[in-house]
Amino acid sequence: MTLPANAPSPASALLAFRGPGALHVGAERIAMLEAVAAHGSITAAAKALGTSYKTVWDGVNAINNLLPAPALHTQAGGRGGGGATLTASGERLIAAFHRLQAKLDAITASLGRDEAEAPLDLLFWNNAMKTSARNALLCQVLAVARATVNAEVTLQVAPGRNIVAVVTARSAGELGLAPGQNVLALIKAPFVMLAPRDGVPRLSVANRIDGHVVSRLDDGVNSEVTVAIGEGKTLTAVITRNSADALAITEGAAVSALFDAAHVILAVG
Repeated sequence: MTLPANAPSPASALLAFRGPGALHVGAERIAMLEAVAAHGSITAAAKALGTSYKTVWDGVNAINNLLPAPALHTQAGGRGGGGATLTASGERLIAAFHRLQAKLDAITASLGRDEAEAPLDLLFWNNAMKTSARNALLCQVLAVARATVNAEVTLQVAPGRNIVAVVTARSAGELGLAPGQNVLALIKAPFVMLAPRDGVPRLSVANRIDGHVVSRLDDGVNSEVTVAIGEGKTLTAVITRNSADALAITEGAAVSALFDAAHVILAVG
């Protein structure tokens, strides 16, 4: 069946960027990025979008964690202040998104009008995957040490910020892990422990990343703590509220995030 030239398209398409294998950046998060850039702060952007500060904060963090360089430079100031400036990386992301969305809209508009014109571009469509892991960090593989059962993978999260993941040797082979490869490191927030940077206990965990607290959200039992770890990237931990109080976890506090190598899940595209 061929539709009239002025008939509405029978379908619409939503574009989403994704890191290797997981979390996506779609129109909603691009709009958040544009709003922060336009209004100069996360607080003002949230007000303009009619959403919460935390929603925009989480969206910007997700974008930064999936890019090699941050999309925004932010200055501390909390909910009542601070500022944010779009970086060259952020400008390229926004421009690329709108160019691709325009092309995708044109392709979608032709659906159903003439089967002979069905675009080959549809072969490249895919669905963005979702994960329950709070932390999704784009990393580069620095080294892979293989043994009979397991493989130890050293990853660079940001310059001077390396972590280690332990996966089965079979998984390392199936993922094709090799130095120079980009992968996504997934870490569930409850697996991340926090300690004051000048008083880190001696624990049998492979990973320690130093940073500073940029936000803390409390409920009746737990606290969600976001830690800046460099290059615009963050780690989120969920700990008990009593522990957060006892450790004096407040905005700006210097802390270390600790987690076991076995708690790092790797994904590739």
